[in-house]
Amino acid sequence: MSEAATPTLYERLGKRPGIEAIAKDIFHNHSNNPIVKNRYVNSDPDTVIRLVTEMCCAGFGGPETYTGRDMITAHTGMNINEIEFVAVCDDVLAALDKNSVGQKEKDEILCILYSLKSQIVHL
Repeated sequence: MSEAATPTLYERLGKRPGIEAIAKDIFHNHSNNPIVKNRYVNSDPDTVIRLVTEMCCAGFGGPETYTGRDMITAHTGMNINEIEFVAVCDDVLAALDKNSVGQKEKDEILCILYSLKSQIVHL
């Protein structure tokens, strides 16, 4: 008897279309969050959404390739603080809720976000 392979986080989130929908909601949430919205004023929404989608797809077990900069390079010099990091996490969780993502997946994504914290928060 063979066990069925456990679906990846990528698959459980609806593959690229599901992850892209979440990425769009994350960008919308960041753009409207008074704590971090100024960081996105000069951003191209399509580029940010594409890069977040690629990063999540690749990081969650999908076949996509991430074409952006690594987290340290992308965030060095931005002086992102703890409050901003938590605000971004809250925005991500709100986007996951909007897209009816299950608690197990939310927990996995939150763990991934916090595993990247030291590469993002620089005081």
